[in-house]
Amino acid sequence: MIVGLLYFIVIILANTVGAISGMGGGVIIKPVFDFIGADSVATISFYSTVAVFTMSLVSTFRQIGSGVKFNWSLIGWISGGAIIGGVLGNLTFEFFLQVFADEALVKLIQIILTIVTLVLAFLYTKYDWKNFEFSGVLWYLACGLILGFLASLLGIGGGPINVALLMLLFSLPIKDATLYSIATIFFSQLSKLVTIAVTSGFARYDLSMLAFLVPAAIIGGLLGSKVRTILSPEKVTLVFQGVIILVLLINCYNGWQIIHSISM
Repeated sequence: MIVGLLYFIVIILANTVGAISGMGGGVIIKPVFDFIGADSVATISFYSTVAVFTMSLVSTFRQIGSGVKFNWSLIGWISGGAIIGGVLGNLTFEFFLQVFADEALVKLIQIILTIVTLVLAFLYTKYDWKNFEFSGVLWYLACGLILGFLASLLGIGGGPINVALLMLLFSLPIKDATLYSIATIFFSQLSKLVTIAVTSGFARYDLSMLAFLVPAAIIGGLLGSKVRTILSPEKVTLVFQGVIILVLLINCYNGWQIIHSISM
């Protein structure tokens, strides 16, 4: 019950910020759940996926209902790539669990890759790197493939790499990039859940915890999408960068703890 309540609070806060910034919430949920340490790396990844999937579903439909216009061709092809990438990312994650006897090593790999993407995303938004204006099906598919793979492998839903890559490749303003990021996250996490269902199944997870996860994810998605509409692009950028710094610190601490425990 106590762990469930902790997860409930974390998911509301994480998904609110995730919906505002386009990160999806998993970039906060995953390292905080790692820090709490109540579940295995596979279970934490699953819980994060469910929470982020629910948030992205709620946030996307709320934006559609409020009259926001999407480039459905862009979303469609990126999401198609994200579905393929999500499947590949989850298969890679399961492969790592089988190869490495110690789950801590898999968690350390996730942390290192997450830190790399966080640093790149922060530098991109901080120093205003040159944007490209690519277009076409192949570019959309390639972008979605990368995003879906990382989201599924790292268990963070999408993270800052989504927003940064969308801005970099297609010259999208940050508020537009957050919208397309959330929509893409929905499909990548859907593909991960389907992959789990047809491979390992859900029996190894405590599904009773969903009673805490799903309502919290819905609340976070509604709050975040509401706040996002009233914030200026500059404020969204500040939220984006602030979350990156916070999550970097949490991941660095978690990584140090794992290295310390392995070396002992």
